[in-house]
Amino acid sequence: MLLAIDTSAGTSVAVVDRDAGVIAEHGIPDTMRHAEVIGDLIQQCLTDAGIPISALSGVVAGMGPGPFTGLRVGIAAARVFALGAGKPLVPLVSHDAVAYGQYLAGASGPLIVVTDARRKEVYWSAYSGCDEVGLPIRIDGPALSKPAELLEPEFVHAGMPRVDATEISAGDLGMVAEISFANKRAFAADEPLYLRSPDVTLSAGPKRVS
Repeated sequence: MLLAIDTSAGTSVAVVDRDAGVIAEHGIPDTMRHAEVIGDLIQQCLTDAGIPISALSGVVAGMGPGPFTGLRVGIAAARVFALGAGKPLVPLVSHDAVAYGQYLAGASGPLIVVTDARRKEVYWSAYSGCDEVGLPIRIDGPALSKPAELLEPEFVHAGMPRVDATEISAGDLGMVAEISFANKRAFAADEPLYLRSPDVTLSAGPKRVS
C-alpha cells in the first residue's frame, strides 16, 4: 500500500494498493496553494483509507515536469513523510500517470501528454502505447517547448493524438508505482524535473565592495 503525492499541476494525494486499486484520493486543481493544502489532503486520504501510517510500504513522489515553486512542495512533502515514517521514497515521472490513465480508459497506440509550464511554454512527453502489464511506454521527453513548436510539421511527434492535462492523478501515479514494483520495472531518478534554469543564480565569486 502506497501514499502518492503530486504537485506538478494542482495538488493530488492518494492511497493505493496493487490489488484494491485506488483506496482514497483527494485533489485541488489550484496551482497556487500547494503548501496550504498538502497537509490536509494527506490527512484526508489516510483517514478515508482507514489505515495507520505503519500499513504503508512506501511514498510515491511525482517528480514532474512542473514549475519550480509548486513541484518542490510535493516532492519535499513526500520526502519528509517518507523519512518520518521510515518508508522508501518512490520517484516517478508525473506524465506517466496521465498516460497510464488514458490507456486504462481505453486509449491505444501513440499519444503525447502536454501540461502547462507557464511563461508561454509547455511540457510534453511522447508514448508509443502501453506494455503487456499496462504500463505506458515513454519514447521521448519529458521536454520543454513553445506551444507552436508542437504544431509544426517538423516536430518529431507531429500527428500524435494529444492529451492536454490540467491535473495529475495521484491515484494513477500510485498505481504506476505498484505495477512497476510488482513487475520489477525501474522507477525514475530521484531528481525534480524542472526542465528550466532557475531565475536566480549564484554569482561566480564574492561581490566586490568598493
